[in-house]
Parts: sequence; structure tokens; C-alpha cells
Amino acid sequence: MASPAPLIHHRSPKFLAVSSSYCHQNTANNSCSSSCSSLPCRSCSSSSPAENRRRRFNSDFISFSGIKKIWKHQALKAHDMDTAQGNLMSPKRIPGFKNEPDHLLVLVHGIMASPSDWTYVESELKRRLGQRFLLYASSSNSYTKTFTGIDGAGKRLADEVLQIVRKTESLKKISFLTHSLGGLFARFAVAMLYSPNNAVDNAVETCTSSDTTSKTILFPMGGSIAGLEPVNFITLATPHLGVRGRKQLPFLLGVPFLEKIAAPLAPIFVGRTGSQLFLTDGKPEKPPLLLRMASDCEDGKFISALGAFKCRIIYANVSFDHMVGWRTSSIRRETELVKPPQRSLDGYKHVVDVEYCPPVSSEGPHFPPEAAKAKEAAQNAPNVQNTLEYHDIMEEEMIRGLQQLGWKKVDVSFHSAFWPFFAHNNIHVKNEWFHNAGAGVVAHVADSINQQEKQLDPPTYIAASL
Repeated sequence: MASPAPLIHHRSPKFLAVSSSYCHQNTANNSCSSSCSSLPCRSCSSSSPAENRRRRFNSDFISFSGIKKIWKHQALKAHDMDTAQGNLMSPKRIPGFKNEPDHLLVLVHGIMASPSDWTYVESELKRRLGQRFLLYASSSNSYTKTFTGIDGAGKRLADEVLQIVRKTESLKKISFLTHSLGGLFARFAVAMLYSPNNAVDNAVETCTSSDTTSKTILFPMGGSIAGLEPVNFITLATPHLGVRGRKQLPFLLGVPFLEKIAAPLAPIFVGRTGSQLFLTDGKPEKPPLLLRMASDCEDGKFISALGAFKCRIIYANVSFDHMVGWRTSSIRRETELVKPPQRSLDGYKHVVDVEYCPPVSSEGPHFPPEAAKAKEAAQNAPNVQNTLEYHDIMEEEMIRGLQQLGWKKVDVSFHSAFWPFFAHNNIHVKNEWFHNAGAGVVAHVADSINQQEKQLDPPTYIAASL
């Protein structure tokens, strides 16, 4: 018996329309109704009225039930295929699925900058990360607002992030990508936005040390930032240890006289931010802000907030950065600076080394009496000797505080770039035409974020029946 499909395939629409029509029997005179008059009906030519009725009934039944069923079968099949293709191709057709971003990535610029500094990075990240990320370039601390202090700028950034979170109900996770001074703004802001998670008491990061006499600290992890799950905290050429000391501000060329006079002159040019970067802010007996930001104190849970992030990455220029030195941007001591490889990592031009530094046991930073005396001397009568003494004490204490957390440290070298002296702006491609040497760094950042996202959300597969 032939399948009904060829019947539909070969017959014309006109024939189907006529065949599916009833050939009504006129009960009065046993003749066909006018609906059959345009096309001869074989059942009408029967010699016997009874035979005609039987044939007409069979023809009508086959025409009506068979053709209708074939059409219905084909229509349902087409509908099922369309629905299945829609499920595979368009997530919007899946019941309960919302094509809205759930991960907020905040971009924070540096000193005397603006959101436009992120134009290239934003376009690249959108292309590489996809629609699940909401990219937001902060605008609350543009240009001279960066002079009002790290704490002031950090509070404004925190308020700005809260506004974005309240406007976007689909958000579940949050990350930060910062450049230069913006990294310090973000560190202050996340402490303001931090809420501990009391339900997670057993999640800890263990600090280990080869020194058996030192106290091992179990640093509590967990908590939220602005009510969201913290994922990545990434800084690019950020002066985590300030800019005081030997070649921490490279354009001073390490000249002792210039470094001595830079501290008292900084507040004149860059306001309160300058004194905080040179660690001379506040009264002599009070620890400088950057030292307090390396601990949990009455000003904020700075280390707890950073510890809540699943991943912390710091990118540092090993040379040719005229604004931020290698030590301060990579949170390393002078003795820990080892000459990096000259060859770039595969696929990431100018990214020369990646190292994970696990947390180190520590009792946290301190501000001993000798540090207070050195700070007073550096404020009132700066000279080469007390400047170096104060710097050495503060640097060691800040490193001790920040090393309570694990960091992934990425070294960047633009020694082979056409304009290597633009390293500070190259590292985040401030301008696509002049600073495009940093494209490999941006690619490395994007892939690092994607890798972390895959670890948090394993891929899900949608099954559709055809």
C-alpha cells in the first residue's frame, strides 16, 4: 500500500480542495449537489442508486478522513521541527529562560581619566565574554575627582555600584577590572559593599608558612559584595603599596633628592590622594590609609572583602612604566623581583609570566611606635634617611597584610613594543591607535574571566525531541 505522502506531494492544491469536499447526496432526487458540478464524480455515474450511495460514502470518507489526517500529520510534524529548532537556536523560546545578564563586571579607570579609557577593552570583552556579562565603566570619579582621596572616591564608587545593582534585577555575580589608581578605589569600595556570610562558617582559606613558630591563621572566606556573589578582582598596574620609596614612582628615576621632595609636593598637585599614596596622610600616630586597607579594621573589612572573591589577579609592568613601579603593582619585596622571561606566552603578546602565590600565614600588619616616629619625621622634616626608613617599615607591613590572601601575579613586558614607554597605558589599551600593544593583555584578562566562569557554571545541555 502506497504511503499517503506522495499523494500530497503530486496533487495540485486545486485537486486537493475538490477531493476533500463532500459530494453531497440530494435525498430528494438522488442526484449530486452543485458542489460537484464543476468536476465529474465517479460515484455519480453508478447504474444503481444503492451502489452510488455506497461508492459516494466510501469516496467521501476516504477524501475527508485520509486527506485531513495527512494534512494534520504534516502540520504537526512541521510545528514540532520548528519548535525544536527554536529551542536549539533561540534561548528566548525556552520556558523560564531569560536572556538577561547575570554577571556585573565593573571597569574602574585611574587618575585623571574617564570611562572613555575603557572603549577598546569594553568592546573586546563584549565580544569575548558574551551576553551574560553586564559591562559597566564607572563614571563617578572622572578627571579631578580622583584627587579627592582614595576613601572619598571609593565611597562614590560603592554608591554607583549599588545603583546599578538595584536597577538590574537579573544580576547574581560581580567582578571588578581596574587600572592604576582605580584598583585602590575598588579595594576601598568593595569593603564598603561587603556583607559577611554567616551561613558559611567552615569555608576558610588556610595560610601556610615554613616558619613553624609563626601563627597559622584560618582566614574566613565567603560573603557578598553589594548582595552579589564576588568572582574576580583584577588590577592592572595598581600601586597597592603606594608610590613612596625606591622607584615606586619611576618617572623620578630613583633619584633620592626627587623622591624626598615628591612627598610634600604631591598634595599640592593631586590633593588628598597624593598624601595617601605617599603614606603621609593623617596624624603621625595614626596608620596611613593604605596600611589600614591591608587589614580588617574599624574603617572596613578590607581583607575580608578581597578574600570573598573567588579569584584575585594582579597584572604588573616589569619595566617602562613611568607611573607605577613593579614592586608596588605586583605586591613584592625587592628581593622577590626576579628577571622575567623575554618570550611572551603563546597567544598573549607581552604577557611573559604567570605565577600563583598562595596565602602566607601572618598576624596582619602593625603600626609600631618606630613607624609613628618615622611618619612624623617624613611629614615634618623629610630627608633621604627618614624617607627610606619610613618606606621600608610601611612596605613590609602592607605586604604582610596583603599576603594573607592568595594572588595570581601576571608579569607584562613591553620591551619589544614599538612604544615601550607607554607601558602604563598600553596595559589596558587606553587608546586603540597608540596603545594597541596591550591587546594580548586584554585577551589574557578575557580568557581568565571566561575560565573562572566555566568553573562556576559548568555547561548545560538542552534536550529537544524532533
